[in-house]
Amino acid sequence: MLNRRKNRSISILLLLVLLAAVLSVISLSLGSVRIPIREVVLSLIGQNTASSDLILMQFRLPRIVAAILIGAALAVSGALLQGVIRNPLAAPDLIGVTGGASVAVVAFMTLFTGKYSIQWVPVIAIVGAFLAAAINYGLAWKRGVSPFRLILIGIGVSTAMGALTTYLLVSGPAYLAAQILNWTTGSIYGTNWKHIGALWPWVALFIPLSLLYAKELNVQSLGETASTGLGSRLQLSRLVLLCYTVALAGAAVGIGGMISFIGLLAPHMSRKLVGNSYQMLIPVSALVGGIILLLADLAGRMLFQPLDIPAGVFTAGIGAPFFMYLLFRRKAA
Repeated sequence: MLNRRKNRSISILLLLVLLAAVLSVISLSLGSVRIPIREVVLSLIGQNTASSDLILMQFRLPRIVAAILIGAALAVSGALLQGVIRNPLAAPDLIGVTGGASVAVVAFMTLFTGKYSIQWVPVIAIVGAFLAAAINYGLAWKRGVSPFRLILIGIGVSTAMGALTTYLLVSGPAYLAAQILNWTTGSIYGTNWKHIGALWPWVALFIPLSLLYAKELNVQSLGETASTGLGSRLQLSRLVLLCYTVALAGAAVGIGGMISFIGLLAPHMSRKLVGNSYQMLIPVSALVGGIILLLADLAGRMLFQPLDIPAGVFTAGIGAPFFMYLLFRRKAA
């Protein structure tokens, strides 16, 4: 029975990898200029000599890679947070983590625009996210941190960070307002290889580190008493996992802006596919999150041409009703 479930989970994982690859090729092909699939494939293997190679490799491919990396980071961040808090309604954007990252990046844009390299943006976002998380963690501490206090105080922190972001946007230079507003909506428009270079090390480091804590998360899902009885160092593990959550969410927000609800949607969808074991839930959530953002960005590029609608509009449009559905379902239960 266990082997059958494991084989099924691996099959789903491989199918998601294939789906992400197919969607990436389709997304490369579609746009204001349609490019045949054959030229797309030739570009990917370095054999395309047509003028379309520049469009594919310098404009569309970085955007697709960014969508997959940002979606994966947000999804794994949400999965870890739901495991730590033991609440399926938890997500980085609901407890102030992404809000702290947003405040830091907006402050960076308004105060230091043009003075520092784009490489600093994920670092700035992570610092802001850590500060917000530290405030949340400190206020929630009472002989340890209870999941209920963490999420309740996090909602207040998130609201305060949203207000501070708005203040910085209004008080900042007028010529930056449109750029910052587009970023806060959640957009990967204009992403280039410098952005990818700033983002990928964080994703490549913290998703594998998260997998090392998969068994710990499985134990914590049994409850505090059982976890402690099984030898779990509960408070230390929570702190480490919250740090991973903050780092992933902060790096994603630094490049993609306030793309909401992926941290809520992707883990739920992944649990339906592979169950609650974090050994498979983490990588499947990463793939599902990347696919969701890839589809949202493709919809933003194609549905309202010549306008390019931020991907965050579509994730919020799907995620907000889904969140309400979860609330009503839990209330009915």
